[in-house]
Amino acid sequence: MRTGLRNGRQRAFTLIELLVVMVIFGVTLGLVSLNALPSQQQSLQQEAQRIALLLQLARDEAIVRNRLIAFEAEPERYRFLIRNEQRWQPAQDDLLRERSFKHGPLNLLLDPPSGLPGAPLRITFGREPVDKPFVLTLAGDKGSVAIRADGVGHFSVD
Repeated sequence: MRTGLRNGRQRAFTLIELLVVMVIFGVTLGLVSLNALPSQQQSLQQEAQRIALLLQLARDEAIVRNRLIAFEAEPERYRFLIRNEQRWQPAQDDLLRERSFKHGPLNLLLDPPSGLPGAPLRITFGREPVDKPFVLTLAGDKGSVAIRADGVGHFSVD
């Protein structure tokens, strides 16, 4: 029967063994935290995917409601507007509410351009199922992402 005693002394971990375990633990924790925190490019990609889905929703809503709906963006935030009678009003829908860019401010580029220089970027969806194709580029400090619309309701993120 073994009682853990050897020549009258207890067995214990040596300092070297404890240090090796701590180093392994530290490396593992470091790798997990790097994977858990997305890079700015990954965050920008996620933001672009969210916007692409919201643009598709806005396009579909414009057709269903038989009203113009616009996506308006500035470097810090974006929102959706609905055309009522004579003026544009912010959308009251929870999904189409005003939002801030997570890693703003961003440089926004629309091709083909619309609106006046210095005015907020605006994409308008009409009542018709066919719109003009466009490319919306979101650029941050560490990269850029493009949202492509083909004009018939398909949005993709590159």
